[in-house]
Amino acid sequence: MRGQAPDPHRGGPTRRSQVAVDGALALMAVLLIVQMWVLTAALESFLAGHAGAAMPGAAFSVGLLLANFGLYRLVAGTVRGGS
Repeated sequence: MRGQAPDPHRGGPTRRSQVAVDGALALMAVLLIVQMWVLTAALESFLAGHAGAAMPGAAFSVGLLLANFGLYRLVAGTVRGGS
């Protein structure tokens, strides 16, 4: 059908779902790298005898773990719901 404008709804929700999943997975990768760095720094601080500096790092690492788990559930729900 030459001459017609492309349908803006072509690809619909599946394309949007794929973009959301790709973005969430990229964010998960970044958060995991940051979590590994924070956990390594906290463990190194703890082994050096600075428990006061290690505890906030460990708590922040747990917060990153929860954020990653929430993103995982978002991705799993999107993929399951989209199929």
